[in-house]
Amino acid sequence: MPSKASCSAGVAKRYKKNSWLRIFHLRKCPISYVFLGMPPTRHACAGPPKISSVNTILNISAYKFVPLPDAAALRELLLARAMELALKGTILLAEEGINLFLAGPADAVRGFITQLHADGRFADIAPKESWSQASPFKKMLVKVKREIIRMDHPTIRPANGRAPAVSAATLKRWLEAGVDDVGRPVVTLDTRNDFEVDCGTFEGAIDWRISKFTEFPQALTEHKADLAGKTVVSFCTGGIRCEKAAILMHEAGLENVFQLEGGILKYFEETDGAHYRGGCFVFDERRALGTDLEIRPVNHDAGHGQLTGTI
Repeated sequence: MPSKASCSAGVAKRYKKNSWLRIFHLRKCPISYVFLGMPPTRHACAGPPKISSVNTILNISAYKFVPLPDAAALRELLLARAMELALKGTILLAEEGINLFLAGPADAVRGFITQLHADGRFADIAPKESWSQASPFKKMLVKVKREIIRMDHPTIRPANGRAPAVSAATLKRWLEAGVDDVGRPVVTLDTRNDFEVDCGTFEGAIDWRISKFTEFPQALTEHKADLAGKTVVSFCTGGIRCEKAAILMHEAGLENVFQLEGGILKYFEETDGAHYRGGCFVFDERRALGTDLEIRPVNHDAGHGQLTGTI
């Protein structure tokens, strides 16, 4: 992780390269003024507008790799349910599974998940939760994609068997000791995009500076030898990317590879955030969360991707 890279600069670079991110910020988020080089207003870095002093909006994220040959029909059903409950967010469907991000009043969000659990394919989905004062989404979208997380590596099929996972508590214990339970050196591998890493990551994490997840297979080919003889724990925001990454590393012949169950957000939820520095970038108007899962606006004067407040 480059010591001089800032979260805001990294997102700005991504902003220039991706029209969807540019349009999102221009239309939805006042932080775009910073990216465009305009002087920030007092509220420009303050995240979404606060409508209450109480966090009443439940935000959830969840995914599951499971065959969905009926993805197109499922899209109509899930969209209708979400709209009926006045939820906002995004649900991605593909033949390989489901990936969702939803926000709304707790009863509505949990009601949606209860309905989802009624389908046996999704019965074990356990969303990660956080709270906010306002919804970080402006609309409800349900899309059918080729992959729920694009890797462009069709032989990777998590539904056919996932890589071993390690819990947040176990990873914390390993990081404190520097070795796993058999005494093998432990390293963490960040599978996220470079601008996300710049907002925060685990201490000493390996960062291959990929700009999109489709670059991960080539990066693995180039750096595979560096991982030999180590226990590798791959991680990402919520678990979906590191799940594919861990399978790919196993297929490449690396034996001691794990994925962090539930990703960074589950680590924040189940531990005190020890060994993590900075915040976790999220793809909505909250922009970044601290280890307490609260919104942490970026301090643009920090120069190192730091967030305001204690993290």
